[in-house]
Amino acid sequence: MIDLRSDTVTRPGTAMRDAMHAAPVGDDVWGDDPSVASFENAVAERAGKTAALLFPSGTQSNLAALLAHCQRGDEYIAGQKAHTYKYEGGGAAVLGGIQPQPVENAADGSLPLELIRTVIKPVDFHFARTRLLALENTIGGKVLDADYTKAATDLAREHGLATHLDGARLFNASVATDTPLATLCEPFDTISLCFSKGLGAPIGSTLVGSQTLIDSARRWRKVLGGGMRQSGIIAAACHFALNHQVADLADDHRRAARLAEGISALPELNVEHQATNMVFLRVPEHHLAPLRAWMAERDILIKVLYATRLVVHRDLNDEAIESVLEALRDYFASR
Repeated sequence: MIDLRSDTVTRPGTAMRDAMHAAPVGDDVWGDDPSVASFENAVAERAGKTAALLFPSGTQSNLAALLAHCQRGDEYIAGQKAHTYKYEGGGAAVLGGIQPQPVENAADGSLPLELIRTVIKPVDFHFARTRLLALENTIGGKVLDADYTKAATDLAREHGLATHLDGARLFNASVATDTPLATLCEPFDTISLCFSKGLGAPIGSTLVGSQTLIDSARRWRKVLGGGMRQSGIIAAACHFALNHQVADLADDHRRAARLAEGISALPELNVEHQATNMVFLRVPEHHLAPLRAWMAERDILIKVLYATRLVVHRDLNDEAIESVLEALRDYFASR
């Protein structure tokens, strides 16, 4: 099966499973799991932050960060296309009483500085209190420009705002730009890092930041039901990925570029953009259902909407990419 729906479909390999099997464990809620402690120390050091905290999911990691930064009646600024705003069930508002203030993303995924400045509320009891700027990197596969990131976080601090980064795919940004992870994390107070996407762990995200913020997030993790017991099994998978599978993301990026190149040769399809491990294309509406069925018959899973995202990951090799291109060519040749 060739699954291009997301990089969340990756499965742990034999070496990762062996690391999970061998992991010493304890009760992490009591702080007794040595594998969790070792991993959290390692990822905090890699990110250049004081502390880290393991979560079962990136959604929960982001939410705990928002809760650590904001109180009820506060607001956070995020992009209209941001995962924290659009794809996490409204958790900040539903569970935290935190109002999102969405801003339209620019074409490169950034939030224009003037728009950020415009939506920051004055101190007035009529308004929600603006407390936090939340950015995302990568977003739609695109890497945020480093100069922009500095300017945006500087602007936030000028107005007394904290900063959070949804860095679910920040390792992709690090590899794509040959930039140390700590450099990408430095402008932000908290960063959520996901290990269950391109890095191939079956579960696990971390929140990194200052000890004070991570202590607050630990309490919120418990409130949200994220406190886990012998979670060293999860930490071992993430730690293995951190040590052995980050550089492999370059292969995903290369294969995504090849996929985009091959699709661009098909006049019926329009590649909107390719960045890191993602390819976005436009499929004519009358092809949506039959193309999805055609590909599924050939054991190729894609999520076919009018705007279609194909995601390359470590479970796909060069031959898989060529098989996808061949299936697409055969489909349009048969029409």
